[in-house]
Amino acid sequence: MKKDFLLLTVALPSLLIAFPSYAAEREIEQRNTNKLTEVILNIPSLSEVELPATNAELLTQESVPIEVNPEETQGETPDSTDDSDITIEAIAEPDNLPQSTPTYVIDQEEIKKQGAASLADILKRMPGFAINDVGHGADIHTGTYYRGASINQSVFLINGRPINNNVNTYHGGTDLNSIPVEAIERVELYSGTASALFGSSAFGGVVNIITKEGYGKPKLSGSAEFGSLSLNNQQVTYAGSADKVKYNFSFERFFIDNRYPVPVGAANRDEKGFLFNADTATSTYFGSIGVDLDQKNSLNLDVTALSSRRGLIYFGFPLQRDRLDHDGLNIGLSWKTRLGNGESSNLTTSIGYNRDYFSTYGPTGASFYRRGSLDTQQLTARVDHEWKITSNNKLRWGLDLKNTDLIGDVLSTDPTRIAENEKEDRSLFNTALFAVNTWNISDDFLIDLGLRQTFDSQFGNYLNPSFGLRYAVTPIIAVRGSWAGAQRNPGLDQLYVYDTVHGWRPNPDLNPETGSTWSAGVDVNFSENLIGQFTYFGSSIGDRLGVIGGKWENIGLVDTNGLEAALQLRIASGWSTFLNYTYTDAQIKTGTERGLQLGLIPYSVLQSGVGYENAGWQANLYVTYNSGARRSIFANSTDKATDFAPSFVNLDLSGRVPLTSNLGLTVYLENLLGEQYERVNRIYSPGFTFRVGLNANF
Repeated sequence: MKKDFLLLTVALPSLLIAFPSYAAEREIEQRNTNKLTEVILNIPSLSEVELPATNAELLTQESVPIEVNPEETQGETPDSTDDSDITIEAIAEPDNLPQSTPTYVIDQEEIKKQGAASLADILKRMPGFAINDVGHGADIHTGTYYRGASINQSVFLINGRPINNNVNTYHGGTDLNSIPVEAIERVELYSGTASALFGSSAFGGVVNIITKEGYGKPKLSGSAEFGSLSLNNQQVTYAGSADKVKYNFSFERFFIDNRYPVPVGAANRDEKGFLFNADTATSTYFGSIGVDLDQKNSLNLDVTALSSRRGLIYFGFPLQRDRLDHDGLNIGLSWKTRLGNGESSNLTTSIGYNRDYFSTYGPTGASFYRRGSLDTQQLTARVDHEWKITSNNKLRWGLDLKNTDLIGDVLSTDPTRIAENEKEDRSLFNTALFAVNTWNISDDFLIDLGLRQTFDSQFGNYLNPSFGLRYAVTPIIAVRGSWAGAQRNPGLDQLYVYDTVHGWRPNPDLNPETGSTWSAGVDVNFSENLIGQFTYFGSSIGDRLGVIGGKWENIGLVDTNGLEAALQLRIASGWSTFLNYTYTDAQIKTGTERGLQLGLIPYSVLQSGVGYENAGWQANLYVTYNSGARRSIFANSTDKATDFAPSFVNLDLSGRVPLTSNLGLTVYLENLLGEQYERVNRIYSPGFTFRVGLNANF
């Protein structure tokens, strides 16, 4: 731990020198009211290599912190200079969130620059995240952690609707590697009192995926990419608007065989020394239609359909031959309306349908066969009202409804497991009332107060409060803090469905995971061109769920403490940089592993980059440092419980060469150092790989 803090002390100054920080363009608009002048600081996504851009109330030297009273700016619209500019709603939405914690945003331009192929690729460079299951040879088991919380201890949304299904067996869950990027406009990251708005299980935070809409005259765009390990990826989008209707339709297909040599002892290493059964194929269809009914009302429909086929590699001794089929469908319809004659009251009503079907199948040893499937269907409805009660007081409140149906199908020909073969059909209904009130006590001091009252058919009624504040100490320094209670209920599969693939028994007597999260931070303008955000975060989660003796149990308490540091430096037009660092100490407090770091979570993750863009030419260099995670599950007989995978440093290079005004050549060179490092739990990277593609707009 001390070594990681020393690394941070040494790395931050040196990387700031090596990577003159990125160009975050800021539009400052001063407004004279009966209050102190407010400043709106707009940090667009990285059209240059960006720190996952933040709406986190960074300060300028000329004024008090931004968004002290953000409601007064919601009616403002930026001048549009291009058909692809972000919509008014897209810009305004983050401002409607509580202001006591940062809101990190990364947009489609930076996503393209980074060469992200999936949602996991996007999130891996955002503050607070430690993602092991990403990139070539990735498996779905090896961990996505936000501020030390697992994937089911955070809330994942698409356009504000939940996509978490809270399943935990048969290799189910929110498979971020199967969510492609073609339809994504931007990704937003919330925490603190924002959890009251979107779910009681947000120990880590909230990830909201905003999908693309169409603007201007119709455009057809597409790309084709090929590379190492038989990689091929094709994307096509048709989008535009006509009169009051806007539309966007896209398709993406991705395949990679992930067959490359791995060292002795690696997971799923076959007799020829190659990674075995790690191929991945996905196809995604997306469509959205929006209609402006009148000046006060708009209607939007979006549909995402996903099909994923892949091999599994996690349990590598003997070679795992299981396959995983994942099919998903998400449909959402929302109606936005302005109440009254002004901007002080906005109502959004939405309904959604989300289905995830996971099927794992394969041999058991040499003679038997097993299959487990989980079919989850969710119907959701939400009413969300933003109400500016007075000039210094805003209330956001509403109602969430969610009905979940789960069918678990268990089949095994193994005589020792035949008795467990069954088909479970379970349902639950969850209702929640939520409210967050933002009170601007003065020009430089605000308080967020949140409540979420939940009524659950399985686990009864429970209340989760939250609190946050933000204070501008000086025109260049602001401090902030937050606290939130949380509860994550066991999944229906953990309660009732036998996992014939792993041999895990359900437990209907499981208790919910309960606890709280907190943060404290400071935003600083070091100079006109250098700004920084520093956030301490922590959580305490009791009754954490895990498997003991082949059965789901509440295994104890985990306390997490960590640090996020994000820096931006602007030096010249065309140049851009970002740097962020996350330290996570997730300590097990009870049981046989008491005092150890939670498995699969590295102490330190550092991401940095430098980029240059001019006349359509681009070059971007990315640096990753990972301190290595504890090997807690997949281990050799000689491994100790305290063993960590070695640390590693990785360099990636991306670039674009304009061939014509509407045709460009893209190049991605990954792992320039060529080191075949252990990503996690003896799952190794392939070493150096490349991707080359063409993209066009018509």
